[in-house]
Amino acid sequence: MLFAAGLGTRMRHLTADRPKPLVEVAGIPLIEHTLSLAKEIAPKKIIANLHYKPEMLKRYLEDRGVETILEAPQILETGGGLKSAIGPLKVSPVFTANTDALWHGPNPFQYLLNAWEPQEMDALLLCIPRDRALGHLGDGDFVIDPTGHLRRGPGDIFGGIQIIKTDILEEIEDASFSLNVVWSRMLEEQRLFGVRYPGRWCDVGTPEGVLLAEQWQEASDV
Repeated sequence: MLFAAGLGTRMRHLTADRPKPLVEVAGIPLIEHTLSLAKEIAPKKIIANLHYKPEMLKRYLEDRGVETILEAPQILETGGGLKSAIGPLKVSPVFTANTDALWHGPNPFQYLLNAWEPQEMDALLLCIPRDRALGHLGDGDFVIDPTGHLRRGPGDIFGGIQIIKTDILEEIEDASFSLNVVWSRMLEEQRLFGVRYPGRWCDVGTPEGVLLAEQWQEASDV
């Protein structure tokens, strides 16, 4: 599932006439950078949630074989959005991916899949060491212990891609909620894991981030 329902308010003028996932980075819509990586692992189905200026994004994605779900009148957040997609996805576990980042290195979806151990894990998050992250000003989201278990705290940054089992979503009554609620339950049961991405990652959430990503991509291609 691709998360594409955000309002893109941090993008300011760049989202006045288009949804954030269609803002171009190096001439390519932001969501296409993630979508092309997802397609490399040949998933049976790809779904994206929509909200802001949905018709533009719906046309773009359906031309590329991506099914869409409209969130209206309110955004359901990451947890609620995934919960609404459980029926159409028809599978658990699933990949989820934010669509506002660029990756340089091994395919992040395949890298996660290679590390996935369903007997031990309810979710596996792809995390970025801060020295490999561009455009991100925070202190990090999780600490990864030597066994791969996560705990919250300053440390590595969640890169926006994960594998997650969806069973627990049915236990949450709220329609709109963050996946942080789900992660907290998994943390209590020591079923939330992380793996460090060996490449580099760029957060593209602002106009400055777009410029940084374009400069970074140009330098990486040299």
